[in-house]
Amino acid sequence: MTTNVPSKMGMRKLLLAVLKKMKFLPPAFYVSVYYEYYTGKKIDISNPIEFNQKLQWLKVFYKPSILTQLVDKYEVRSYVEEKVGPQYLNKLIGVYYNSRDVDFECLPAKFVLKGAHGYNFNLLVPDKSKLNKLKAKYLFRKWMSKNHYYRGGLEWAYKNVVPKIVAEEFLEEEGKDSISDYKYFCFAGEPKFIQVDLDRKSGHVRSYVDLEWKKIAFTTIGIEDYKGEVKIPKNSVEMENVARTLAADFPFVRVDLYNLDGRIIFGEMTFYPTDGRMDFAPDNYNTIIGDYLQLPEIPEGQKYIH
Repeated sequence: MTTNVPSKMGMRKLLLAVLKKMKFLPPAFYVSVYYEYYTGKKIDISNPIEFNQKLQWLKVFYKPSILTQLVDKYEVRSYVEEKVGPQYLNKLIGVYYNSRDVDFECLPAKFVLKGAHGYNFNLLVPDKSKLNKLKAKYLFRKWMSKNHYYRGGLEWAYKNVVPKIVAEEFLEEEGKDSISDYKYFCFAGEPKFIQVDLDRKSGHVRSYVDLEWKKIAFTTIGIEDYKGEVKIPKNSVEMENVARTLAADFPFVRVDLYNLDGRIIFGEMTFYPTDGRMDFAPDNYNTIIGDYLQLPEIPEGQKYIH
C-alpha cells in the first residue's frame, strides 16, 4: 500500500509558495524566498555569487533615487535626451495619467501604448480600425491598478513610479513581422555582451553575442536558442557607444535598443532582467556572468546605498 505523502522537496516548494504571497516580509528575506521558489537554488543574500543572486541583492540594497526615473518609460526620455541626444528617442504621441484619457480618435492609424510603470504592459496596434477599444480600455485599467514592485519580486526601482500610459510611434522593419531587440548587458558602464531577440511574433528565438557579434555558447532557460548567424546591424559601433554612455554610472544595467535600417532607437533601461529568476544554461555561466557584476559597498552606518 502506498500513500501520497509529499516529499521534503515538495513541502519546501509549498512553503515557499505560501511565503511568496507575503510581500510584507522583510525584503532581504522575501527576495531569498522568491529566488529559491523560481530557481530551486538557495541564496546567501549577504554573499551572492551568481548573476541572478546579485540582482536580488541590488533590489534590497541599491536604491539611488534616479533608478525610479530610469525605469519609468516616460521619465527616462529626458535622461536619454541629456546623455545621448533626442535623435535616439521614439516619437512620443501622448502620455496619460488616467486610463479614461486615452482618446483613440486622436491617435494615428498605427501606434504603440505602454504602461510606463512596469514591463509587459504593451499594446501594439498596427491597424487602429481592427482594435477592440472596449477590451483595450479594460486592459488599461488593469495596468493602472498595478504596482510593479508588489506585482513581482520587489524590484525596488519600480516602487514609486507614478502609473501612466505612453503612446509612441509604431516601429516596424521592412520584411519582418516584428522588430529585433538588442539588449546590452553593461557592468560598471561597460557592455560585456548582447542579447538579441528575434521573431517575437512568429516564434521567439534568442541569441547571445560578444561585442564582435560572435555567438556565445549559452542560452536563457526556457527561450529557444537561435541556430543561425546573427546579422550585424548597421551602426553597431554607435549602438555600443549609446549603451555605454547610458550605463556609465551604474554597477549593472541592461540597455535595450532597436536598429531600424540604421536608425537607432532607445527601448528601455532594465536593472533586474527577468526579475532575477531566469537562469542561464549551461549552469556555469550564471557564475561567469555573476563575476562581471561587482556589487558596490554599502556606506558605513547606512542600511542601503542611496
